[in-house]
Amino acid sequence: MDTDTVRSAAADDSAGRRREQRGWYFYDWACSVYSTSVLTVFLGPYLTSVAEAAADADGFVHPLGVPVRAGSFFAYAVSLSVVVAVLVMPLVGAAADRTGRKKPLLAAAAYTGAAATAGMFFLDGDRYLLGGLLLVAANAAQSVAMMLYNSYLPQIAPPEERDAVSSRGWAFGYAAGALVLVANLVLYTGHESFGVSEGMAVRICLASAGLWWGAFALIPLRRLRDRRTPAREAALPGFRQLAATVRDMRRHPLTLAFLLAYLVYNDGIQTVISQASVYGSRELGLGQSTLIVAVLLVQVLAVAGALLLGRLARRYGAKRTILGSLVAWTLTLAAGYFLPAGAPGWFFVLAAGIGLVLGGSQALSRSLFSQLVPPGKEAEYFSAYEISDRGLSWLGPLLFGLTYQLTGSYRDAIVSLVGFFVLGFVLLARVPVRRAIADAGNPVPQRI
Repeated sequence: MDTDTVRSAAADDSAGRRREQRGWYFYDWACSVYSTSVLTVFLGPYLTSVAEAAADADGFVHPLGVPVRAGSFFAYAVSLSVVVAVLVMPLVGAAADRTGRKKPLLAAAAYTGAAATAGMFFLDGDRYLLGGLLLVAANAAQSVAMMLYNSYLPQIAPPEERDAVSSRGWAFGYAAGALVLVANLVLYTGHESFGVSEGMAVRICLASAGLWWGAFALIPLRRLRDRRTPAREAALPGFRQLAATVRDMRRHPLTLAFLLAYLVYNDGIQTVISQASVYGSRELGLGQSTLIVAVLLVQVLAVAGALLLGRLARRYGAKRTILGSLVAWTLTLAAGYFLPAGAPGWFFVLAAGIGLVLGGSQALSRSLFSQLVPPGKEAEYFSAYEISDRGLSWLGPLLFGLTYQLTGSYRDAIVSLVGFFVLGFVLLARVPVRRAIADAGNPVPQRI
């Protein structure tokens, strides 16, 4: 084969890879709106109000005859969705690796989630059971789809590109979340001028997230392509498959060590995300509009943060950059302890600090983990990663709640989360990532 032919083939391969990467970014663009507008802002308060409308005189609803306090229904539904996802993800991940046909599975999960979210338009009156079922379906489907989506990263980007590609994906997601949240807030705050009730405005916001998800998911589904893999044994049911994956990981202890470090510091990240609004409203006395603006600020700055940390990773390596982000998380929480009550400006500064490190720390963790996955087991290993990301982030909220219960102070509760970032830093610092990459059977990039 002559030199020109080789160069032409290399150029075609590079162009095809870039096309896939651009398509891959758009799945973050498609599904992140669900996380921002539905889970973070609108669904919790609205579904709780629907459950309260259906409650008896003592404030309880009775799904399947089980008494549940109306104010707890949303949290229980989220927990059930996590259980469903934990059961399904290992099975789907193993099937994807065994067949090499990830795209049909991604399409099924994405459109299950999008349809369930769009169906939230019909959540009115006292239809709390419908809301719970749609939430479980949407949340579990999103987890499964994200696992499959993440598992494409090692296949569409060589090692030296993964930090940048992963960071761009996160940036796309946060940009979409901010864009749609602005439109949602315009409708919600001005619903009377649009001639709709407040409840109808919320239902439109919920359903629009599902329509957005389904429409933009078409782009990655058109551009990503399946890769055939050698035939493997049949997938095992649920937890048995997860246990088999963990046993396989024991052959790669350094990969498992990274996953443990990620589990710890990500638990801190997820707890800050979920509890920051509680801290702002209860401890600092800030109003709902202030908290929503803070969420929007986090979304906007997370775009810049993901891209900035991606650039730093190219210069200093992903591991060092993640370690630096954990230091920044620690300092941000420490500063949050001293925020004065009734001062939204300082809360916005805290939100800005969170936004700048949020996207980058998550994006680089994803790209670094992709280097530690044995070839041919991407979906299976990313199912364990996704479970770490979503299914095991319970210890942080528990510590937050217990600290508040014992001290009566949300300031003590928020600063108690520093331990997750300190311990995560120590565990990650001890992982020799170059040796871990080599042990997984992957080429070691020049800078990691």
